[in-house]
Amino acid sequence: MREKGQSEPLASVGTETDRKWNTVVLNDAVNEQTYVTFVFRTHFGYARSKAHALMMQVHTEGRAIVSCDGREQAEAHVGAMHEFGLLAILEEA
Repeated sequence: MREKGQSEPLASVGTETDRKWNTVVLNDAVNEQTYVTFVFRTHFGYARSKAHALMMQVHTEGRAIVSCDGREQAEAHVGAMHEFGLLAILEEA
């Protein structure tokens, strides 16, 4: 039991490296559905069915969370999506 006035132990406070970040792909009017599916399969290694489902979510809802990782990895994914010509953003999970 903590004494009155004691703060939370530092170990319980989340650090930047502990937080998760979403890689979010946004819909655009440029890329074809088959290409977006190809990118998800190629970059993330997703099975055809998962890649297709994520692509359809982007197409119908305007966005899909395609990955949830530590910040560095999520930033790398966003950069890769941009290199493939897709619109992508990073958001805290």
